[in-house]
Amino acid sequence: MPFSHDEAKLIAGYTLANYERERNTTKTVIAAIPHGQEDYKPHPNSMPALRLAFHIVASEKFFLDGVIKGAFESGGDMPDSIKTPSDVLAWYDVNVPPAIDAVKALPAESISKTIDFYGMMKAQAMTYLSLMLGHSIHHRGQLSAYLRPMGAKVPSIYGPSGDSALGS
Repeated sequence: MPFSHDEAKLIAGYTLANYERERNTTKTVIAAIPHGQEDYKPHPNSMPALRLAFHIVASEKFFLDGVIKGAFESGGDMPDSIKTPSDVLAWYDVNVPPAIDAVKALPAESISKTIDFYGMMKAQAMTYLSLMLGHSIHHRGQLSAYLRPMGAKVPSIYGPSGDSALGS
């Protein structure tokens, strides 16, 4: 069932508000990656911690840009300048907020526009914001599961963790 322009804009606003709250939690999880553990991965098929952290933030930019442009383009590789979790967070803070603002500024017609996702699905633009949010939360969960084996403490995500003062 397609949503009207106004319904799509309302849903997009709600989704972006949730996303912006989740962004702070994502930053906390990325910041918890310990120095010297950037290449850690729990299994040969897993992404290394730093690459996973960058995948999270770059994917968010990818989805936001797709909504802004009304089309999805291939994302870029992790820049060679990114060597630490702090570098990922700096990239995140420079590149993602302007894209969030641009999505917020889109007219309702753009938010309700149907966009093709590489021939796999076609959906209204606001649907990809929900997909972005779920994708980020999924990979953030993966990254949080890396933290203890890397020797780090798991930060509070949706309440205290076993490593936080209240979770002990």
